[in-house]
Amino acid sequence: MKYHKVLKVLGVGNFVLVASEGEFVGKPSAFFNRFRVANGKIAEHWDTIETIAPRAEWKNANSKF
Repeated sequence: MKYHKVLKVLGVGNFVLVASEGEFVGKPSAFFNRFRVANGKIAEHWDTIETIAPRAEWKNANSKF
């Protein structure tokens, strides 16, 4: 797993979402990490990893983000 670029960091209350791009098993991927913070530390973590299709296969001009 390699992170190339952090695209967005959003925080609401004690939750933080980080959207990033990089590679997972050699394929371009989107990473979404959600954290719950308690007492100044990460208390919980959830993540989603999704492969980004080659641009030729996109159904529109929008990116994953």
